[in-house]
Formats: sequence, structure tokens, C-alpha cells
Amino acid sequence: MLFKYFFQQSIFVLRTRHLKNIGFFFRKSLLQFAGMSIGKDTFVPRISVTWPHQVSIGNHCTFEKDISFKYDGIWTKGPTIFIDDYVFIGGSCEFNINYGITIGSYCNIASGCRFIDHDHGIRKGVPIGIQPSIKGKIVLEEDVWLGCNVVVLKGVRIGRGAIVGAGAVVTKSIPSEEIWGGVPARFISNRK
Repeated sequence: MLFKYFFQQSIFVLRTRHLKNIGFFFRKSLLQFAGMSIGKDTFVPRISVTWPHQVSIGNHCTFEKDISFKYDGIWTKGPTIFIDDYVFIGGSCEFNINYGITIGSYCNIASGCRFIDHDHGIRKGVPIGIQPSIKGKIVLEEDVWLGCNVVVLKGVRIGRGAIVGAGAVVTKSIPSEEIWGGVPARFISNRK
């Protein structure tokens, strides 16, 4: 019985720590070779990325699985997606970027968040699909916390220390140290 316990523990440790770290090393090396900038002590799990050279990731970042970095456009010089140091990004987040996004240090982004920095034109008399995109850079200043499934749209700046509640759709900029929520997101209170 004791042997079985130690065997199971050994397999668990080998699988969750050592094999995972070997996978991280090869994945990080491959992404860096393809042009992605990845900082020190940042481990990159399984992610989807269309143009790796468009993504710059800082030091000591934590990413969960199934994050999608979709640079929506043809090849251009990069990067346009900047993630600073000590950022946490939860699983299944999507960055649909054409113009640019900057995420400041110590931001916490929960699972399922979406960032979209462009939109279709809506001029009457011209098919929507062929109109030029309307673009606006997204900026998250330092120490921002986004709850699960937040959607941040083009041209939004979220101020330092702001909090956005789960499921909110952020269509306009949020000042520093405020708590917002809802669809569309609106002011709830100041941080205490």
C-alpha cells in the first residue's frame, strides 16, 4: 500500500511539475523563434497566436491555457500587443487586436475576457462587411482587475487600480480607483 502511494505521488509530481516545465521551455523557445518577446520567469501554456511577432510579454507573468492572441490583419511590423510585468491572464481569454493594446503591470484578468480594438463601419448604403474598420487602442493601466467574461471594446482606457465586475461590457474609459459593472459598464463606487 505504501509503495502504491509513493508511486502515484511520483507520477503526479513528474506530470504536473517536470514534464510541464519541459513543455513550457520548448513552447517558449518556439514562440521566441517565431518573433514573440517573452520575459524572464514567464511560462506560456498552450495558446493560439496568429502573428507571434505582434505580442510582447513582460517578466513574471502567469497565463492559463487556451488564450488566443489574434492579430486581425495582414503581416505588419510589430508588436501591437504589449503585456507588462506580473500580469495574470485567465484561461480562454481572447485578444482580437488590429490597432493596439497595452496592459500595465500587476493587472489581473479573469477567465473568458475579450478585448476587441476595432469595429465595422455602419454607414448607410454601403455593405457593412466592406466598410473600413473603426479602430481605437485599448489601455489597461497598472493594477487593474477584470472579473470573468468582461468585454473591453475599442478606444477604452481603464485607469490605475480600477475594478470591472464579471460580465461587464466596457464601452467607455474608466477613471482610476473606481469600480464599474453591468452592460454597458457604469460606475458603481469608488475603491475604499
